[in-house]
Amino acid sequence: MSVMTENEWRYNQLIKIFPSEAEPAFEDADLLKRWWGRPWGCTNDVGRLRVVLMHRPGPEVNVVDTSKRLEMGAFGDIQEGWYWRGNQGPDLAGMQRQHDAYVKLLKAEGVEIVMLDQAGPGRMKSCYTRDVVIGVGGGAIITRLGSRIRRGEEVQATRTLARIGCPILRTLSGTAIGEGGSFAWINDKTAVFSLSSRGNEEGARQIEEVLRSQGVELIRVELTGYRLHIDGQFLMIAPDLALVNPAQLPFHFLQRLKALGIETVEVHHEDNPWIINGLAVAPRRVIITEGASNYTLDRLSAKGVEVITIPYDLVCSGGGGPHCSTSPLIRDAV
Repeated sequence: MSVMTENEWRYNQLIKIFPSEAEPAFEDADLLKRWWGRPWGCTNDVGRLRVVLMHRPGPEVNVVDTSKRLEMGAFGDIQEGWYWRGNQGPDLAGMQRQHDAYVKLLKAEGVEIVMLDQAGPGRMKSCYTRDVVIGVGGGAIITRLGSRIRRGEEVQATRTLARIGCPILRTLSGTAIGEGGSFAWINDKTAVFSLSSRGNEEGARQIEEVLRSQGVELIRVELTGYRLHIDGQFLMIAPDLALVNPAQLPFHFLQRLKALGIETVEVHHEDNPWIINGLAVAPRRVIITEGASNYTLDRLSAKGVEVITIPYDLVCSGGGGPHCSTSPLIRDAV
């Protein structure tokens, strides 16, 4: 009696000469272009920006009811879970004008804009697309937003990325909390994640699982008090240069930047605090809100940085600047 059938023998021989191929990795640019149409993903925060996810503020903002003023002067409804940080209600038409001008500027810089298919009902912070998607090598991570005001934005982002064919490498799940403003690339082998009310250790661990497979180290940074995201204190603007607020970053992180060869430009007390929430569209070319002091602008200029300023105060009044309003999906390597 034969130890195997003829069909079994043929099957084994066939599979032996047509084996599975683990290499090159999923995020290999040539493979991504072949099977996914484009070299999706980001491995830095400063390479030439190619594709970005955005959302024009829309009717969802009208959930804000200015008759519901809180003790500290902002507006909100604790039961419904929404709040508005500004001391005046939203100017939707003005927000749209400023957002439209920002989109026009990005297009002039050669950036392709992908608009969110739609905002979920009442998801009035959907224009801050940074928080719902993290661009990594080979695609994106869908985050899990921490607050009730934002939970649910993940659905529309997922649908949009699926429509355009961007690979989703992970969706944060379980008790993980993590938002895009909590994450930043330092270089292609090092990233940082801030632990705060909007990012917990389980969120860091799940993001780290994706990054570790790509040989990337994830540094944790604990923020102080009720600060939400690291993108209010730290912005990479070149492979070896960052804009920082040293009063709001731990000493060990500043030392780590130095060890990695990252020079820093420190903000000045006369600066609009939103200038750190900017966007590098290419190495040493950055878009920031109006209000940077001459002190800071001079120091950036001395480092060869081209600064483009935009009026964005009406969008910022809702809690997010130019960085928050953009979620990069494709950047060039540096």
